[in-house]
Amino acid sequence: QVQLVESGGGLVQAGGSLRLSCAASGRTFSDYAMGWFRQTPGKEREFVATIWSGGSTYYGDSVKGRFTISRDNAKNTVYLQMNNLKPEDTAVYYCAAAAGYSGSSDPGQYGYWGQGTQVTVSS
Repeated sequence: QVQLVESGGGLVQAGGSLRLSCAASGRTFSDYAMGWFRQTPGKEREFVATIWSGGSTYYGDSVKGRFTISRDNAKNTVYLQMNNLKPEDTAVYYCAAAAGYSGSSDPGQYGYWGQGTQVTVSS
């Protein structure tokens, strides 16, 4: 079992920045690929970014160049630095863990999820 707890969400004006954190516990963090997804009411969960256990990173098209995913294996934490935020980034952001080396844009590949943190970007 892996437990994930997100933090760092909040209200920010368009053009601003936020950094989300996701603290993991329960298993060897470095063995897991980690991902960030987001969801708004009535829509499917959207892929934001993933970082593999080896450090490779991949991003959804809507956030490329603005968001950065990173991980600190010593702290069992994955981060999502979000810059130049737009109102359309408003969503609940979820952290997820997938056993194994590689991550995915498919939420079905992730076996563990956090409770989510709200990000609201005002125009």
